Amino acid sequence: MAMAAPALTFRFFLSHPAHFVALGFGTGLAPWAPGTVATLFAIPLGDWLAVTTTDAGYLAAVAVLFAVGVWAAERTGRDLGVPDHGGIVIDEIVAFLLVMYFAGTSLERVALGFLLFRLFDIAKPPPIRAIDARMKSGLGVMLDDLVAAAMALVAFAVIVRVTGWPA
Repeated sequence: MAMAAPALTFRFFLSHPAHFVALGFGTGLAPWAPGTVATLFAIPLGDWLAVTTTDAGYLAAVAVLFAVGVWAAERTGRDLGVPDHGGIVIDEIVAFLLVMYFAGTSLERVALGFLLFRLFDIAKPPPIRAIDARMKSGLGVMLDDLVAAAMALVAFAVIVRVTGWPA
C-alpha cells in the first residue's frame, strides 16, 4: 500500500526559499486542485509580463522561472520525501505562462489555453505519462508540464485554424 503524501503546512512553505517557489508562492497549499489554482495564478502574472516587458523579457522570465523551478522542485520533493508532490505547482505556473505567451492574453484565448493545458496536464497522454513516471527529479517535474503546454498549444493552433475561434 502506498503511503499518503505528507500534508503541507504554512510553516513548511516558509521554511526555505525553494519551498516558497516550488509551492507556487502559496498556491500549492490550496486544499483542492492546487495545480488548477496555480494555473489560474499564472494568468495575472502572464498579463503583467505581457504589459511590462518585451517578448524577449517575457521569455527570459519564463526561462529563469523554469531554471529556478527545477531547483525548487528538486529540493522541495527531497524535503517532502515525494519527488512530485501534488503541492509542487511551479511547473503549472511556468508552463501556463508559456501557453499564454503563444496563445495570447485575450479572455477567450486564455480560457481555451487554460482548458487545453489542464486537459493535457491531468490526462497525461504519451509522452507526458512516461516523463512523469521515469524522471523523478526537479527537471522531470518541470518537463512533463512543458510537454503538456506544447501539446495544448498544438491543439490550440488546430482549433483556431479549423474554426477561426478565438480570433
